[in-house]
Amino acid sequence: MSNLWVSAGIEVTDVTRVSEAKEALANLVAETVKEPGCIKFEIHQHLSEPQKFTLWEIWETADSLTKHFEQVHTIEYLSHNYTEVNYIEKMSGSIGQ
Repeated sequence: MSNLWVSAGIEVTDVTRVSEAKEALANLVAETVKEPGCIKFEIHQHLSEPQKFTLWEIWETADSLTKHFEQVHTIEYLSHNYTEVNYIEKMSGSIGQ
């Protein structure tokens, strides 16, 4: 079975909280990369629209991603409602590998 790749777009709901959200996202990354089953977890801020971010994730399995949402650091981040999800794309590994 191939890994689960995820691309997601999120946006800060209150533009006065971009700095606060960015700090919380940095903490989310630092904790998420330690999770079992997490191969990659990166968050990139858009240059032209700094309130928008793109997540690039690779998980060993879909179950690993499900467990990510049960982690204390993920629940804590989500409880603050810094961001809303604009899109989520779930993919398999690269074609031709």
